[in-house]
Amino acid sequence: MTNIPTPEKPIYLDTSASISERVKDLIERLTLEEKVGLMSHESTGVPRLNIPRYNYWSEALHGVARNGKATVFPQAIGMAATWDKKLIHEVASAIGDEARAKYHAALRRNGYTDQYQGLNMWSPNVNIFRDPRWGRGQETWGEDPYLTGEMAAEFVRGLQGDHPKYLKTAACAKHFAVHSGPEKDRHTFNAIVTKRELFDTYLPAFKKLVNEANVEAVMGAYNRTLDEVCCASQFLLEDLLRDQWGFKNHVVSDCMALSDFHQSHKVTNDAAESAALALKHGCDLGCDHVFNEIPEAIARGLITEADVDRALERSLATRFKLGMFDPPEEVPYTSLSTDVVGCEAHRQLAYKVATEAVVLLKNKNNILPIKPSTKKIFVTGPTATSIEVLLGNYYGFNNQMVTLLEGITGRIPEGMGMEYTSGAMLKHPREIKKTWAPEMGQTSDLAIVCAGLSSFLEGEEGESLLSPQNGDRDSISLPASQVDYIKELAIHGVKIVLVLTGGSPIALGEVEDMVDAVVFIWYPGMEGGRAVADVLFGDVSPSGKLPLTFPKSLDQLPAFDDYSMDRRTYRYATEEPLYPFGFGLSYSRFAYSDLHLNSKSVKAGEVLPVNVTIHNQGDRRAAEVVQFYLSDLEASTIVPIHHLIGFEKVTLDAGESRVISFSVTPEMMSLYNDDGKLTLEPGEFKLEVGGCSPGKRGQELGAPSPVIAYFEVR
Repeated sequence: MTNIPTPEKPIYLDTSASISERVKDLIERLTLEEKVGLMSHESTGVPRLNIPRYNYWSEALHGVARNGKATVFPQAIGMAATWDKKLIHEVASAIGDEARAKYHAALRRNGYTDQYQGLNMWSPNVNIFRDPRWGRGQETWGEDPYLTGEMAAEFVRGLQGDHPKYLKTAACAKHFAVHSGPEKDRHTFNAIVTKRELFDTYLPAFKKLVNEANVEAVMGAYNRTLDEVCCASQFLLEDLLRDQWGFKNHVVSDCMALSDFHQSHKVTNDAAESAALALKHGCDLGCDHVFNEIPEAIARGLITEADVDRALERSLATRFKLGMFDPPEEVPYTSLSTDVVGCEAHRQLAYKVATEAVVLLKNKNNILPIKPSTKKIFVTGPTATSIEVLLGNYYGFNNQMVTLLEGITGRIPEGMGMEYTSGAMLKHPREIKKTWAPEMGQTSDLAIVCAGLSSFLEGEEGESLLSPQNGDRDSISLPASQVDYIKELAIHGVKIVLVLTGGSPIALGEVEDMVDAVVFIWYPGMEGGRAVADVLFGDVSPSGKLPLTFPKSLDQLPAFDDYSMDRRTYRYATEEPLYPFGFGLSYSRFAYSDLHLNSKSVKAGEVLPVNVTIHNQGDRRAAEVVQFYLSDLEASTIVPIHHLIGFEKVTLDAGESRVISFSVTPEMMSLYNDDGKLTLEPGEFKLEVGGCSPGKRGQELGAPSPVIAYFEVR
């Protein structure tokens, strides 16, 4: 029999070739029309080369979002409150597994994937939560650049996996850069900051994700920064991201941001000019249809096909890393079954995160945990039965969402009485003025008042139904309907445990004095009710710490649209907060001692080893977050009053002590000068170690006394 020669396998399908070789080979086979079809988030595919259409837009902020069933973890700001990097890595890995399983199921079902079914996960959001009015602050990891970078880096590593050749999913750092409201102005505003503020506050988390976590994508912001549109900023995308940081992967625009160039920012005249501007300055993938005008831009001489090829090389490289052009048997993640979606292991992981996210802010006379001798409790408030407060925004769905009332009902011991009424509306006044609620409270040992915020009151532009500021808040106080209800109970002498949901700080005002305990639970996910109940009844000691400052009122803050860091966050604010950054109480008691520095004087460039002892003085096993803060006492320019340089979450048995070792690096001792350059200056430094950010307010509220040491850099 005659051997019939087989056509040689094209390089782009040769898994032994490098990704660069494979991408270049594929691009050489494409027409300009086909290239353009691959450059927007709704990639049209290339049928003649058996490349199916693919939608790049998928979300995974705290679980696979907008794609049917998934495990719903606590909102990102709640995960930040755990201060538990290992746990966040586990969460992101679980999210990646579910995304992979759902992606391959969609491929088998349809032969292609639609929006929210892909592997390009547009998370995490590493913008700095600089102002509590911002509705999207709940998506972030808080107000501190170091904490944000540390936590988000683990999230990226978990999403992307650790395979030497293939990505599990492709994470995306967003929104680059200097983007945190107001939502109503996000398509038009120009964020003005000094170079020092830019590099000191707004860029460190992005840099860490690029340089250390190898994040696969970066998303540009809607706004302008320093007069340039972020999705086509020569400074941000070329000078900084590509040249200084060495980013090799792809940049994607925010959705409809390229249209903003000509429609809102007015920096271009039409879509063809916008497409050209974006391509020339490093935006590789458009989340809209502006890149459809690339042929027109080429015809006008605004760009060349080489500009198209350069961008396409970066976005296609991601698809190769995800194994989309390789035999399924060679890609390790293709075997993941949809049985993993919402599985019991992931449910238990969601529960664990929700318990660790709970922050105990007040506990007068140790009213918590609820004692076994308690005869009767009264559960009330507008969020007790709410599914919305479990979800936050950018969420998936699950058929077993545990509300606060359900969680408490499942945990309450036999023989303990319980009553329930909602008692108040989320925002609007009750129509019926007289209720039995005060009597129910009076006849109970304590009332668990479930109150706070929901996604109806804060969120992204256009998504919050009750927000007068298009997703943002014009007040950071509790809605009057809730305050009035709490007053009604307090006037009748009811002992109140206030359980607050929300994704941002709430200024309690007079309410803080009316209640016996304050428990902040964020948007706690599908297992929120069970987790919170177990904390209230003492099965778990609360260990969450605030990832942002709770101010007493808006009077302590600059204007919302002022991007200067002056008076903002614990790093630059001088006024006493309601609750400080890093604060959170426990059912146990911790003490810090024996802060030992290897030397009281170090040469510039040397590392300073540090040891500190932490002791659990209580009678129960509990976790504490050991926090390290540094102050530069002789800086030549404006520097943070103090700033977080390290943290470690430790769990100690009753009576147990442990020595924690830490190294203060030269970079931690350095400052950003007025030119935005990292500079190490000689002088005196103060190191403070404890369970809260420095300041007397934390100790007044019950935080353990910190230990302090001074050293000199010469």
